Amino acid sequence: MTTGLAVFDATVQETNLWLKDIAAHLGGSERQEAYAALRAVLHALRDRLPAQSAVSFAAQLPMLIRGIYFEGWTLPEKPMRARTVQEFADEVRMSLPPRFQFDPALCSRAVFAAATKFTSGDEAHKVMASLPEPLRELWPRPA
Repeated sequence: MTTGLAVFDATVQETNLWLKDIAAHLGGSERQEAYAALRAVLHALRDRLPAQSAVSFAAQLPMLIRGIYFEGWTLPEKPMRARTVQEFADEVRMSLPPRFQFDPALCSRAVFAAATKFTSGDEAHKVMASLPEPLRELWPRPA
């Protein structure tokens, strides 16, 4: 199905590429599960970034994913701090549907792999570098 507006058709196509990539990293999950992972991880990430970094990263996202990313966001005085992978995974888990079957750390790795693949390498690296050291292990290593 197409909308007849090139900008909308393009963002749907780009979003589908992200979802397909995330689903593959999750071992062939359903599209709905890939979407749930994308949304939960992006929200957890967004809430841990300084405001300028959050906005700069969003500029790299397809329009539809950018809307998901900013959904419900209010400008914080300072970012939340998850210092460990487990704290970050717990935050992701709270945003996932109750019957979601995938590990939140695996979801984070899948979404960050897609972000690294589909955004500029510089921007993904800047985002990763702004996170506490333990959380950087969730991101793919640069080639």
